[in-house]
Amino acid sequence: MYQLLSGRRVVEAAAFVAGPTGGLYLAQMGAQVIRIDQIGGGPDYRRWPLTDAGDSLYWEGLNKAKRSIQIDLSRAAGRELAVALATAPNTPGREEAGLFLTNFPVDGFLSHAALAARRPDIITARIMGWADGKPALDYTVNAAVGVPAMTGPVDDTRPVNAVLPAWDLLGGSWAAFAMVSALHRRRQTGEGAEIRVPLSDLAATSLSHLGFAAEALLHGDRARLGNDLFGAFGRDFACRDGRRIYLVAITPKQWRGLVAALGLADAVAAVEAATSADFTADEGARFTHRARLFPLFESAMAAHSLADLAPRLDAAGVTWGPYQTLAQAVRGDARLFTANPQFQTITHKSGLSYPAAGPAATLTGEPRGEVLAAPNLGADTDAVLAEVLGLPSGAIGKLHDEGLVA
Repeated sequence: MYQLLSGRRVVEAAAFVAGPTGGLYLAQMGAQVIRIDQIGGGPDYRRWPLTDAGDSLYWEGLNKAKRSIQIDLSRAAGRELAVALATAPNTPGREEAGLFLTNFPVDGFLSHAALAARRPDIITARIMGWADGKPALDYTVNAAVGVPAMTGPVDDTRPVNAVLPAWDLLGGSWAAFAMVSALHRRRQTGEGAEIRVPLSDLAATSLSHLGFAAEALLHGDRARLGNDLFGAFGRDFACRDGRRIYLVAITPKQWRGLVAALGLADAVAAVEAATSADFTADEGARFTHRARLFPLFESAMAAHSLADLAPRLDAAGVTWGPYQTLAQAVRGDARLFTANPQFQTITHKSGLSYPAAGPAATLTGEPRGEVLAAPNLGADTDAVLAEVLGLPSGAIGKLHDEGLVA
């Protein structure tokens, strides 16, 4: 936790990955993020993975450092309460409020127009599926842009969707970035903003930025490559002890180090002579002639155990990484998990204690602060109603009696 966004209040009405991720990033930079939760929990409150007792590890991971208020959004009075929270005025200590993050539909009671009618300077960041409002998830958007057709074994035509929801994670990042950018403008002009972040646009623009879209226009669809790195030298290789590692050589320095570490200078030079290629200067040539190069590296790798190879590869400045399962990594990889200062062991809402991640960015020289757990559902209902809306205890009690909040 850092405090760069201290004094900002964000109201979040979102579920699944992208919206809550954006709220998480804002909270971990110091913003006060208040989740509006349906009484009993929304559609992601019990999503897998689960603890043995049925608590969602997913939910308590994505909602760290936030506050939660439970409101019955199925009733008009509950929806009115949600609008009042989203558009609430600034309060002492929260001098910049009117920041709303959601994945609710464009139209309806939480539309930007409805909110701006109450607070003209409100900044709304809305995660969407398709830009035209049609619903979509990361996996359906990924299928539509063709990435699964490029992923998987060379000899298999079935599409392979990645486990990691890349567009959702980009969506949360973009929503947070765009909201902070709009806040910067609001300080200068007083203007609010309606920000729409469709997953479909994230996927299409990202593939355009990477040159994938232009490649498809010029050359058609890219063939499957298995684990081969497109356009350069990279692939998985097996060591003598059965351990597998991924080797990458993109720069001339990386290539020279790799060839030297494996003692392949003469063999590689022979391939260069046969193909008139310069593998040191041209990373594309390494890809073009990978069918000749890979067997050389396969033989060299198979002659050594990983324990023998690792110090040689490191000494030569080779870029490589071992294959391991996530369970192996979280239990034994010091760089990633067990000694990574990004993590702190805390007690979560499920009652379990395990390492939890703070913000991925590190502000050099500044203390990271405590990683805060996700709240229990509705844990902050009364405090939020009192602090944000200024309701007295009697009015709050009446809302409880009516079942509008919990």
